[in-house]
Amino acid sequence: MGDMLSQEEVESLLSEAKVTAAATATATATAPAPRAAAPAPMRPREKITPYDFKRPERVGKEQMRALQTMHEGFGRNFGAGLSALLRSIVEVKLTSVDQLTYSEFVFSLENPTCFNLITANPLEGQLILDINPSLLFPIIDRLLGGGNTPTPAARRPLTEIELRLVRRITDLFLKEMHRAWENVLELELSVDRVESNPQLVQIVPPNEVVVLISFELTVGSVRGMMNLCIPFNSIERIGNKLSANSWVAISKRPATRESIQQLSDQIGQAVVELVVDLADTNISTADLLNLRVGDIVTTEKDVHTPLVLRVEGQPKFTTTVGAFKGRKAIRVMDEIEEYHVAIGDDYPAVAKGK
Repeated sequence: MGDMLSQEEVESLLSEAKVTAAATATATATAPAPRAAAPAPMRPREKITPYDFKRPERVGKEQMRALQTMHEGFGRNFGAGLSALLRSIVEVKLTSVDQLTYSEFVFSLENPTCFNLITANPLEGQLILDINPSLLFPIIDRLLGGGNTPTPAARRPLTEIELRLVRRITDLFLKEMHRAWENVLELELSVDRVESNPQLVQIVPPNEVVVLISFELTVGSVRGMMNLCIPFNSIERIGNKLSANSWVAISKRPATRESIQQLSDQIGQAVVELVVDLADTNISTADLLNLRVGDIVTTEKDVHTPLVLRVEGQPKFTTTVGAFKGRKAIRVMDEIEEYHVAIGDDYPAVAKGK
């Protein structure tokens, strides 16, 4: 029991503990407050681009640029062909190439209109060519012999006779479209049917993305729109072909001595066909059937007239016939100027002497 504390020792320890606790509290109260941590610097606010789920952009920018450039050339060729057809100056201008939903495209059109459904094999689905009636009726009037005075457009569907006349316009459109697309894909284009109410035709779901290519046509003092609608599912599989490097024509470069020599080395050993036209004449079918070995066919060609030597079917030289070392031969006399000789001519109009 010698390790037990007496009452006085316990009271002494408690008093010392109170004094130590009071000193610690006083030191804590008088100590300066810790400095607050500096706030982290704010990051620059990133640019946020809104995304519209109703109009998703599914066609890439490169494909859109390719479609735009390709149809700019199409517009020039179609305008030239339409000018020749109407015998009047027609200006075709590409105004826009946009992505939108099919429902937005349909509800933006007039009713009635000329709504052509086009089959474009091997593309899936169908394309749409819409021609504004305000443009069609002046063109029809021009095709029927009308003058340049514009007539008010009628708000009615086209008649059967008018549809046959419009078919000449759509056929020209498809012909030039085939030429514009031939470097990307060989299309077989044809008009499946023509509708007047666009809201009754649904080739794809309403929310499906389509590419709308719009042209503005000017015929005299009349202007109107022509729209080509290409659904995304039609060109989805050929998206890799719609690039700038796959269809843009290579620009011509001036020939250099090295390029000429390289080309000469490559084609120098190529075999070409040489043909000499001896004479041309006409005989009856009965005489042809009665021809036998040894028969003589007379012609009106003079024996002293030079003969035409053709290289791969193109007239190139004038020659004379003879013999050389016991074999039949020809001697080249002059070079024929290509632009003065027609195919099949026995007598060259102009020859350039060596």
